[in-house]
Amino acid sequence: MRKHVISAIGSAVVLGLGPTACGSGSGSGSGGDDALVVGATAVPAGEVLSYIKQDLAEKAGLDLEIREFTDYVLPNTALQEGSLDANLYQNQPFLDDFNKSKGTDLVSVVKPYLPPMGVYSKKAGDVTELADGATVAVPNDVTNEGRALKLLAAEGVITLKDGAGTAASPADITANPKHLTFKELEPAQLPRSLDDVAAAVINNNYAQDAGLSPATDAILLESAKDNPYANLLAVRKGDEDDPRVEKLAELLTSPEVRKFIEDKYKGSVLPVTSG
Repeated sequence: MRKHVISAIGSAVVLGLGPTACGSGSGSGSGGDDALVVGATAVPAGEVLSYIKQDLAEKAGLDLEIREFTDYVLPNTALQEGSLDANLYQNQPFLDDFNKSKGTDLVSVVKPYLPPMGVYSKKAGDVTELADGATVAVPNDVTNEGRALKLLAAEGVITLKDGAGTAASPADITANPKHLTFKELEPAQLPRSLDDVAAAVINNNYAQDAGLSPATDAILLESAKDNPYANLLAVRKGDEDDPRVEKLAELLTSPEVRKFIEDKYKGSVLPVTSG
């Protein structure tokens, strides 16, 4: 079943998905005054933030605490509720959908990198090799499913109706020459589905968590050109001018972080030149 991000909260809690603290200190999100408490998924956001914490933060006068999450909903609910000061893991369409469905007012500060979504398969070396009637697994939340379908449409695998936006669904498919069937799964479950489906469209962080290299293992990978899905640093509206947030935003877009991303991910995560 396709879900808005709001509907994933229950399943996330049932599965025990939640934050893991990394580092020390306490910010306004946890009752203190100095540390900036930032929520993130482990890869790449957590790794980028860990690099900043270890190599850049002290010199910049920033006390940074990182809390890692394993799902896409709890980092926003924790931010809205005040146990985080900021988070880094989502893109603008996802944030817009979350704000609309939850009635929140989280805002973007800067967009430092793009983790490209990819199509992965153990049965085909190219999307053109997918068999007639094959099953393709896609994320079941609104914005990530729309993103997956737009990726397939950009390659001509399917055609979407004119005007299908970031919330595109299988109902918007107007041409499906390979008669593909789309199986909607929780994003974190997609890498595990590869033995059971012909292909899966997987978010970057879950692909890397599963040991997949987007740059070399994906049979189709998003381009960075005109891509609206760059990850962003989000805060509660009104906190954009917090000096700690401004410091982190500056570090996220620094030459040092750009080089770290290029050297570590080798094309699997792409730095963005402007936020």
